[in-house]
Amino acid sequence: MNLILDIIDISTPVILLNDIDARHIGVLEGDRVTITRIKSKHTIAAPVSITKTLTSQGTATVSLGTNNALDGEKGDEIEIRAASRPSSIAFIRKKMDGGKFTREETAAIISDMSSNVLSPSEITAYITAAYINGLDMDEVEFLTREMVASGEQITFSKKPVVDKHSIGGVPGNKITLLVVPIIASAGLLIPKTSSRAITGAGGTADLMEALAPVAFSASEIKTMTEKAGGVIVWGGSTNIAPADDMIVTYEYPLKIDARGQMLASIMAKKLAVGSDTCVIDIPIGPGTKIPDEAEGRILANELITLGNRLGIRVECAVTFGGSPIGRNIGVNLEVSEALSILEGKRGANSLVQKSVAIAGIALEMTGKSGSGTGSDAAYDQIKKGKALKKMLDIIDIQGGDPKVKSTDFPVGEHTFVVPAASDGYVVSIKNHALISIARAAGSPVDHGAGLHLHKKPGEYVKRGEPLLTIYAERGWRLTRAVEEARTTYPVLVEGMLLERISSNR
Repeated sequence: MNLILDIIDISTPVILLNDIDARHIGVLEGDRVTITRIKSKHTIAAPVSITKTLTSQGTATVSLGTNNALDGEKGDEIEIRAASRPSSIAFIRKKMDGGKFTREETAAIISDMSSNVLSPSEITAYITAAYINGLDMDEVEFLTREMVASGEQITFSKKPVVDKHSIGGVPGNKITLLVVPIIASAGLLIPKTSSRAITGAGGTADLMEALAPVAFSASEIKTMTEKAGGVIVWGGSTNIAPADDMIVTYEYPLKIDARGQMLASIMAKKLAVGSDTCVIDIPIGPGTKIPDEAEGRILANELITLGNRLGIRVECAVTFGGSPIGRNIGVNLEVSEALSILEGKRGANSLVQKSVAIAGIALEMTGKSGSGTGSDAAYDQIKKGKALKKMLDIIDIQGGDPKVKSTDFPVGEHTFVVPAASDGYVVSIKNHALISIARAAGSPVDHGAGLHLHKKPGEYVKRGEPLLTIYAERGWRLTRAVEEARTTYPVLVEGMLLERISSNR
């Protein structure tokens, strides 16, 4: 059947058909059709959604997510035909029954997913089956390689090419802003692609965007890296391993991060940007994704094994993640804190030590420093001003201001100081609570929002002294953040009475 094309601004791949047209074509809700643009003869597949009112008879409405592949224009004539179910559905069902994917089956699933042949419900079924039944290392390798094949790849003639990654879960994790310029200032290439915050108060891409643009193509990333030695860019703006981004999108509503898919996600981005050397930070402790050191070692061995299969040398650092890195959480606050250290000013030990430790491992792996001397060599790049100069070069080549200083980042004018209720030592900090407070204050959307932590575990505080200061750009957001702080007790001081419970008799 030939219909007239209309386009709707939603990202989910779908074609909306009037129920009368759908009956004529012979499709039901959830079936799929092939769509051929008559003008160009280009054909794609898409899942069907049926409506009586949103699309009139004789018109087919496709989402932007579908039209990105069709490349049609409103008013085009298109031909719609019922399509058979793809073979990849049978492979997904096989996994649901506890089977194992072959390389060919994984390739078919990722191809159909990337081409929008699979519907959202079918992609969710794939993710859930892999989460419940798991992926062995063969399946993880297959998935990693197919993720890479789904998009563009970068290759460099100069080696080694270094990358770093953090498993995440710790607030205030701005170490990439130090690690990348340290490594690049030592003469190494480090094309760092990063993510935006999903549930956190600021992803690395959000932080870097306060310094310079972060959306670039794969070819631009390669050129900039070769010129400046490194970049810090948003991976979501590229066509690098797009199948991984799609899987993450469908994992998010379920709040799951399947182990095998996580391993593939990490390593696919490294392989796709041409990295042959990678340092992976695995934070452990309360509130992190990895509960203890034993589990951290298991994950490290899995990442190293997968790296060996892919030709990437991997080393992992199991780090303490029980409290924030540094004292600031929120975009401008974190950027200022990181730049301050690069400028040679005194900073939080947790931020300095973790940054030079991770960078130092990379320097040792690549022969830029001797065994056991990497951290000192990394810190030397900061003390001599080489890391700051390199960071300004990176900011410049990405289109930012190379004269920027740590004092150039304003915080929200609406503030509230949370005081200590009693004398004592800080015994623990709730990472999730701090993230919730910072997000309630407006971070990462409002760059001036966030919080400053005055006291960390082991430090003494007197009653009435500040534990943390909350910053917001808008008054109503500050009110929400203060209420969040009052109900979550983000910083615990020894001897604090959290709650009194009685029988009310």
